[in-house]
Amino acid sequence: MMQSKILEDLYYDGLKEIYYAERKILQALPTMSAAAKSQELSAAFQKHYDQTQVHVDRLDQVFELSGKPAKGKTCPAIDALIEEGKQIIAEYKDSSALDLGLAAGAQAVEHHEMARYGALKKLAMLLGLTDAADLLDATLQEEIQTDADLDALSDTLGSAKTKKSSK
Repeated sequence: MMQSKILEDLYYDGLKEIYYAERKILQALPTMSAAAKSQELSAAFQKHYDQTQVHVDRLDQVFELSGKPAKGKTCPAIDALIEEGKQIIAEYKDSSALDLGLAAGAQAVEHHEMARYGALKKLAMLLGLTDAADLLDATLQEEIQTDADLDALSDTLGSAKTKKSSK
């Protein structure tokens, strides 16, 4: 019984942290989209904004399934990653490297989310919360796809920069 209580606490704390993170990401994405020089990158950030709203809605459902209130808990990791994004915008706003820096920063956020959603899915399964695990997995798969899309976009952005500098 004690171990189950510990797993439940870990699970709920993780849900609160990713809930906080997703809401912070919603605040940051419009700034990143506006800062991007590439239309493709700006559109990718706008698309992810819409997805992130769905992620928050799913988390609301997961909280409801657990009988707990949907609330956030400060996630220092996401705060640091968002601050890093702000620094990239400030330091590289006049640079051709801005978009690559924004994409790399966004991938760091995706990697954090992938790790968090993967762990939460495992905890949900251990706790027998299969409906919650399915919702968490749906978001995990979208985060994995977003990371792959950003990676491909970074390759395109990098190729364009290389071609321009070799002329």
